[in-house]
Amino acid sequence: MKAPALSQQDRTFIEDLVQHAKRNEKLFTALSLNLFNTFSSDDELMQYVHSMKWRIKDPDHLRDKLIRKWYEAQARGKKFSINRNNLFVKINDLAGFRILHLYTRQFQRIDECLKRIFAEQLYRVVEGPAARTWDDESREYFRSINTKFIKSSTLYTSVHYVVAPSHKTKYTCEIQVRTLAEELWGEVDHKLNYPHASESLPCREQIKVLARVTSSCTRLVDSIFLSHDDRTRTGRKKPPQTKRT
Repeated sequence: MKAPALSQQDRTFIEDLVQHAKRNEKLFTALSLNLFNTFSSDDELMQYVHSMKWRIKDPDHLRDKLIRKWYEAQARGKKFSINRNNLFVKINDLAGFRILHLYTRQFQRIDECLKRIFAEQLYRVVEGPAARTWDDESREYFRSINTKFIKSSTLYTSVHYVVAPSHKTKYTCEIQVRTLAEELWGEVDHKLNYPHASESLPCREQIKVLARVTSSCTRLVDSIFLSHDDRTRTGRKKPPQTKRT
């Protein structure tokens, strides 16, 4: 059975939630800046990090997400449960933080550092780490280091944490950890295929191809660093140089 259309009253209610989030942007900006300063000052973590970025959720994207959640609730025969009092915890990505690194095996060390930092700074880990991945080899890696994984049907790849600071006001931040190659695919997909799929079939198909190319790129980078580490461990001597006569 098709869910009923949004009434004007429902639209007004959702718009009020969007404006409530917008009025509190400084709260999420301060949280993101605090995370950036905390992470960037941790020497051990920064050994494995290429770069970091953050953003506050765009009001249009938030509005679209709330409408989707309204329809999902209607389809399940449930009441739309998001309101002003729980918006900041029901929607976990009003603040989004991203940590980028070069190759897959760095994640284990990044995860160890993040858990230590969260404990030191009294951040509560609400969810995660959970790896969203469509690739069988990636799932095997995360399984080997006892990290939960979720099969991604959209070719999206990233590890997610949701954390909450120890403040009186309850709110959360989503932290994503991914390789630079995965970031390339994510940015292209986000620009062209989010929050609604592209109307161009060739474009959607090319984005799928790009996912496979970036996965291969990540594997190649993994192999390069594995070869480098292997050579370092074996400590092969350089061939002797011949002297000129």
